[in-house]
Amino acid sequence: MIMAFDGLFTKKMVAELEFLQGGRIHKINQPDNDTIIMVVRQNRKNHSLLLSIHSNFSRIHITKKKYDNPFEPPMFNRVFRKHLDGGIIQAIRQIGNDRRIEIDVQSTDELGDKIYRTVILEIMGKHSNLILVDDQRKIIEGFKHLTPNTNQFRTVMPGFQYEAPPTQNKTNPYEVSGQDVLKYIDFNKGNIAKQLLQHFEGFSPLITKEITERRQFMTTETLPAAFDEVMKETQLEPVPIFHKNHETGKEDYYFMRLKQFDDDSVTYDSLDELLDRFYDARGERERVKQRANDLVRFVQQQLQKNRNKLVKLNDEYEGTQSKEDMQLYGELITANIYRIQQGDATLTTENYYTGEEVTIKLDPTKSPSVNAQYYYKQYNRLKTREHELEHQIRLTEENIAYFESIEQQLAHITVEDIDEIREELAEQGFMKQRQNRKKKKQPQMQLQTYRSTDGSTIYVGKNNKQNDYLTNKKARKHHLWFHTKDIPGSHVVIFEDEPSDKTIEEAAMLSAYFSKAGSSGQIPVDYTEIRNVHKPSGAKPGFVTYDNQKTLYATPDYDHIQSMKGEAEKVKMK
Repeated sequence: MIMAFDGLFTKKMVAELEFLQGGRIHKINQPDNDTIIMVVRQNRKNHSLLLSIHSNFSRIHITKKKYDNPFEPPMFNRVFRKHLDGGIIQAIRQIGNDRRIEIDVQSTDELGDKIYRTVILEIMGKHSNLILVDDQRKIIEGFKHLTPNTNQFRTVMPGFQYEAPPTQNKTNPYEVSGQDVLKYIDFNKGNIAKQLLQHFEGFSPLITKEITERRQFMTTETLPAAFDEVMKETQLEPVPIFHKNHETGKEDYYFMRLKQFDDDSVTYDSLDELLDRFYDARGERERVKQRANDLVRFVQQQLQKNRNKLVKLNDEYEGTQSKEDMQLYGELITANIYRIQQGDATLTTENYYTGEEVTIKLDPTKSPSVNAQYYYKQYNRLKTREHELEHQIRLTEENIAYFESIEQQLAHITVEDIDEIREELAEQGFMKQRQNRKKKKQPQMQLQTYRSTDGSTIYVGKNNKQNDYLTNKKARKHHLWFHTKDIPGSHVVIFEDEPSDKTIEEAAMLSAYFSKAGSSGQIPVDYTEIRNVHKPSGAKPGFVTYDNQKTLYATPDYDHIQSMKGEAEKVKMK
């Protein structure tokens, strides 16, 4: 993702948050290391304002997501509560066109006197910070402390005067016209997008690319026109948009339609909704990544190892295909033995199968019959090796398919599923069993449950053990089973005797989403009754064959899938 939360996005977000002015802060939580949630009461409703300084996901917006809070609030959170709880938000503003936001709060101290505080959010990737200052801009507390020893530019410590992060003296793009831009650009240097990035405050590679791609070539005429055009569009009402490039799998978002987004895109009603959607899945993926990093690396190594092995085996197998020639040469030497003298280096004769002339190399130190025996032995050796290689190739292909399925599963698992996959790999002999692990009672298999629009239950296996259990034990013979055609993916089953066409479409969408091709469109999905799905003897977990299938094409819709999951959870809670 190219830094979508840039200065221009910040401007739109601050405008969207202005309604909080006059609202009362009545709860402050810190659900994790780098996130603060301020609950603001405004217009008789509670709004959860999220402020994140995560190195990859730093942002500010209203969130509808529910966060678990630690039993004991961290120190930073306690300071925030002491100074801001019960306070009234007086102003929310952006500094210049930068990714810096300030929130002014009026509250009361222990004596009942009015006090004024400002919350400063600096969105700067891994240098992001959240700082609380008093009305004299003196620092009360900072999320990240910067000491004079660790930072030569400024100090962020309680008691020190707040200093803004060092700026690069960039120009606010809203204060210049397209014509003015020419002063900053050297056309001889090339890479106009990069030059725009260097000179203008709040620009991201996303927006500079958009400017330079609005015209076929960048000249002194086209650049000002493209700049003015894009900047004008940035001032229109926001169109929160999520975009996925199916070729690269890359995802982006922005507050307006960009011409460079020529692939699938989804629009949202608000920037808040867009960011909740975008970062929700990412937050989970990040947690999984931290816990399963070694597992991901191991699977990738195994895949690479087996793919390299397959190339070598196939090359060697190609070499065994000369065995028929070996047999033919043995036969032809035997048939022409009366013509050959010991000391001959070659035999030229007719191939009686094709009528073509053929020349065969001989060992002049050996008799004709020993030469014939040599070629027969070569034939038998190559024939035996061919059978061995066929077996090895089959096993290696199975291993590749197996690790591809694990790789696909790792892209969709939750933190809770990681240990199940480790156990499975240990059982299959690919990994060592973890030491000192008490044999605990196996919990009931937890399948991912979804509810279709028509109210049918759809189950999804998130790993091979779950796939096995769902397909071979839990499902009934007449239930419909789904799997992406020739693509690693989850097993999906509809638990309904006669599902509607709509439910079948939704099950196919789930199958497409939980597959290796999940980020593509129009993914082929096979479906058939469970009675047509078979597990071959000795096959690895999750591996099946099937017949009598029908095929339909599905394009995953993340929001629709989340709503189906939500409906299933509602039913569970009843």
